[in-house]
Amino acid sequence: MSRCGAGAAPLAVLALSACAAPQRLAEFESTLAAEQSATTALTRWCERQQLASPARISAALAPQGIAPPDDLSRQLDLPAGAAPGYRHVRLSCGGKVLSDAHNWYVPERLTPAMNELLRTTDTPFGKAAEQLNFRRERLDSTRGRTAPCPSGTILSHRALLRLQDGTPLALVVECYTRANLRG
Repeated sequence: MSRCGAGAAPLAVLALSACAAPQRLAEFESTLAAEQSATTALTRWCERQQLASPARISAALAPQGIAPPDDLSRQLDLPAGAAPGYRHVRLSCGGKVLSDAHNWYVPERLTPAMNELLRTTDTPFGKAAEQLNFRRERLDSTRGRTAPCPSGTILSHRALLRLQDGTPLALVVECYTRANLRG
């Protein structure tokens, strides 16, 4: 094979990979937008991309948190004197971290069993609270990293999760990783 022919194959693969990344990111965004719960969306994505079998999302508590947003009490419509719950987790599938997420929530709006599940297990918030049939109100979606997301973030989301009557349940900041684009 000629030198030109030998070099063409790796270049073609590189070019195809570069073209595939924006398409895969668009598919990933579409998967997220189709669900009220990021956990459900990540489970579907993990399954579709064959990242693990079975496709199971687990939440590993992350050691460092961040300061809550200045307007958290207003956004969550916290009752006077109520303290928000907080979780900083890394959501993974098949050993691949797909999301680094910060979640401030109102414990009084969850059942005691849901609060216990969040306190004592690796169950993601969306899975623990799914019986509440919350809906997601996207506040911001940015391709790439925004504060407080770590480097390597491909997509940053900020959203309010609301109960069926519109009452705020949680404020989430989600930082989606490059692992979502690898097949």
